[in-house]
Amino acid sequence: MERSWAAGEPKLPGAGIAFATATVNRMEEMGVLLAEDSDIVLLKSPMDRDYAAYLRRVEASSSEVVAVERSLPTRTVTEDALESPGTLDLLRGLADGRTYLMPMGISAAEERLAEAVGLPLAGPSAEVCKRVNGKIYSRRLADSLGLAAVPGQVCERVADLAGAVHAQIARGGRAVVKESLGVSGRGMVVLPDQAAADRLLRLIGRRGAQARADMVVESWIEDASDLNYQFLVSRSGEVRFEAVKEAVLHNNVHQGHRFPVPLSEEHLARLHESARLIGRALYADGYFGVVGVDAMIGPDGTLYPCLEINARFNMSTYQSRIAERFVPDGRHAIAATFNLKLSRAHSFAEVAEALGHSMFNGTDVPGVLINNFATLNAGVGSGAGPFHGRVYGICIAADADSALALRGRAEERLRTLVESGSS
Repeated sequence: MERSWAAGEPKLPGAGIAFATATVNRMEEMGVLLAEDSDIVLLKSPMDRDYAAYLRRVEASSSEVVAVERSLPTRTVTEDALESPGTLDLLRGLADGRTYLMPMGISAAEERLAEAVGLPLAGPSAEVCKRVNGKIYSRRLADSLGLAAVPGQVCERVADLAGAVHAQIARGGRAVVKESLGVSGRGMVVLPDQAAADRLLRLIGRRGAQARADMVVESWIEDASDLNYQFLVSRSGEVRFEAVKEAVLHNNVHQGHRFPVPLSEEHLARLHESARLIGRALYADGYFGVVGVDAMIGPDGTLYPCLEINARFNMSTYQSRIAERFVPDGRHAIAATFNLKLSRAHSFAEVAEALGHSMFNGTDVPGVLINNFATLNAGVGSGAGPFHGRVYGICIAADADSALALRGRAEERLRTLVESGSS
């Protein structure tokens, strides 16, 4: 969906580097833990039976799950569904005037699927979604609302880039250049000094001064606290604040997100007010639905409440029911990603055995709740030699330090599994 929005848009040099498409396309399994009893979750392939049983046992999932019959690793679940006659028939049978199609985000593919099966989309048009998800849109909206913004500017043409980049480098420190519709954090480059800036400008300059750039250039704020907050915009324009999470870094390495976040009353109040303002503006521009916004607190305490708007499902969305059910007041969680290099597919039973007592068991005992298993083996057969796998988990404990320690133990046990059993 994000890749669809970014198709044909200006890219930074080197932005065409391939990434784990098959793994990204299996993120849809996270919807199983978001769905309610009356929902039906559409997946690219059937769930691992032991994983499905585990989720039922800890009461993390109770919805109906349906897998498409024609699935390719390179396609999204929406694209698979469009090529699956049986799935299309099933969806047509749900068109009762009360059932909606609710995708992670809406692109042209989701619009085609909705039209093909007669189910209305639970969101606005693909055109609206693409427009409000651009970083240029976020930057201009923050400025128009008077929200504190990181020093920087929008660059629509290549000719605009040099002045913008030089201005940020001259401020001291590093600068960052972001594609307006960059995908999954890959459409950006951090420039440490003038020499790096000149190299980038030379490469982009070959396109011609009047070529489209559609990028944002900003100062890079060092030692900042990265936040993500989520809210809902209703079909009638009401805005409801949902949650805020904080990125966890260890030796400058991203460890996941923690929640709840110990924010000051002033910062929390400003996030609530920013959500209200941004939500109203989005509604005026035709958007309704889930919104996630990246924010940041600088080392001097300055809150920048609108770095980037993600008007779609995001990681916080998929974690929302988990937080409500398993992370009550007095408990803490870290949403973690475990990246592993595998030589063969591993079953959920193997993962559960490796984690042992570190697995969440549905009680108050600290544990890791696996909230996506399909991504572990999604890269099987993607090429010769080892492949990259990924497991998503929510590390739940009594306090933030214990949750982080639990994350470390779980990662070590998973790496031991791979090292001892990938032959």
